Amino acid sequence: MLWEDAKVQMMIEKESWPYCFALSEDFQKTEQRGCISGRLLVRDRYIDDGDLYASGAYVGLALPGEAGSWQRECKGYQFWCRADVDGSFYIRNIITGNYNLYAWVPGFIGDHKLDATLTIVSGDDIYLGDLVYQPPRDGPTMWEIGVPDRSAAEFYVPDPNPKYVNRLYINHPDRFRQYGLWERYAELYPDSDLVYTIGQSDYSTDWFYAQVNRKVDENTYQPTTWQIKFNLDSVSPGSTYKFRVALASSARAELQVFFNDKDRGVPHFATGMIGRDNAIARHGIHGLYWLFNINVNSDWLVQGMNTIYLNVHKSPVQEPEPVSGADV
Repeated sequence: MLWEDAKVQMMIEKESWPYCFALSEDFQKTEQRGCISGRLLVRDRYIDDGDLYASGAYVGLALPGEAGSWQRECKGYQFWCRADVDGSFYIRNIITGNYNLYAWVPGFIGDHKLDATLTIVSGDDIYLGDLVYQPPRDGPTMWEIGVPDRSAAEFYVPDPNPKYVNRLYINHPDRFRQYGLWERYAELYPDSDLVYTIGQSDYSTDWFYAQVNRKVDENTYQPTTWQIKFNLDSVSPGSTYKFRVALASSARAELQVFFNDKDRGVPHFATGMIGRDNAIARHGIHGLYWLFNINVNSDWLVQGMNTIYLNVHKSPVQEPEPVSGADV
């Protein structure tokens, strides 16, 4: 009864916000704020000839900046909503000021930003009409690991060490909140690292949710190198392919990428040291989103079986990134 009463009260408080009893001149009442609405569509001609509904998209206003800058913005107000199944959105009770409109769509990589700066004044109810997001695209997707949803939840999350079990999260959707799951990687792969074969492996069982260093003993950690194996029927000489890597989080890690030659002195691509999220150590499944678009020279590839090596270098104090998805 207490729980049901709390849920009813929550809805009352939600509908009552922004509160009318606040006396501060800095707290704007409902009539002093503004609203915006519109519909977000996704344009990807390699998937559909028509525009797609951005169903369930996250649409919000934040201080003006670059696409995706809202992730790191902490000095201004932000106002967000989830779009309906047809991509329609309506953001209410926006404090007056200048904003950019940002969005991201589950199932599609990248960030959307409306180029225009929106100025919200008291009483505004702005209708933006149809907005179109075009995800980064250079050609048809040859293969993909995971789902581009900024979360590592779809990957393999192991059972916890029995001495760390939190019974609240047994058979729970948030099973990744169990403590110490990152240490299970060394138990599952004590001598060699993960190998994922396109067309044979299943990311829900064969792709560990976080690429971490292997713990050898209390004070010793080893870098890990994962492999993605895939077959190419042919390679177009002189052409450039695209390898996109989306990271759900990173904690003082550097991801190095090698194509068919892991022993070359310099990686074909390196992120540099990125992230201070600590998502894994904090029992989370995502933090700041990172997207890297890597140009792959045809000289790096061969006809037949190819191997991409993902090597993680990091400080052993922090835990590195869960990977949200990778596609070529």
